[in-house]
Amino acid sequence: MEPTVCPWCQTEIVWDEEIGPEETCPHCANELKGYRTLNIALGTEEEEAELDEEVDISDRDDEEETASGSFWPPETESLSSLRTIDKYGDDVDLYAFEESVEKLLDEQEEAPECVHCREYMLLAGTQRVEEGFTPATPALVKGPLLKPPFDLHVYICPGCFQVHTSLAEEDRLRLIRGLIDNQK
Repeated sequence: MEPTVCPWCQTEIVWDEEIGPEETCPHCANELKGYRTLNIALGTEEEEAELDEEVDISDRDDEEETASGSFWPPETESLSSLRTIDKYGDDVDLYAFEESVEKLLDEQEEAPECVHCREYMLLAGTQRVEEGFTPATPALVKGPLLKPPFDLHVYICPGCFQVHTSLAEEDRLRLIRGLIDNQK
């Protein structure tokens, strides 16, 4: 078997043949299989023909194992259980939903990754914080870290519907300048 290289951190992953291939990178904990990973074999046409024959043989082995109760679950069962959207598959067209999400993500300047399911998040809007916020005043700086009013970008995960907020660009710069200027 050819070595596996993590597409995220470029670490070569060595795995035990008795246990089988890793599903996540032991170095950066990102998925090695799934919709975000492409495995491309480069080589001569003869090597590709040999690979095609090997794939046909391994497909037959997989079918035999599945029929007899396989030790490894099929890839469809390894999808994240955190994807809440999957439970709406009978009521909505998930393919059209995914296409819409991809188009929206292409338009965004930032697309943070969901900490729960690692899907890219959609910008839902901006929330202005004016009242009800008590700024912290650490001992190392002269004043508060961030004074209201400020804006937060609100992101929603299309996979598990978790909500994430992030400081807007102008307020990020205000925070950075404030930390530089307010040192004691």
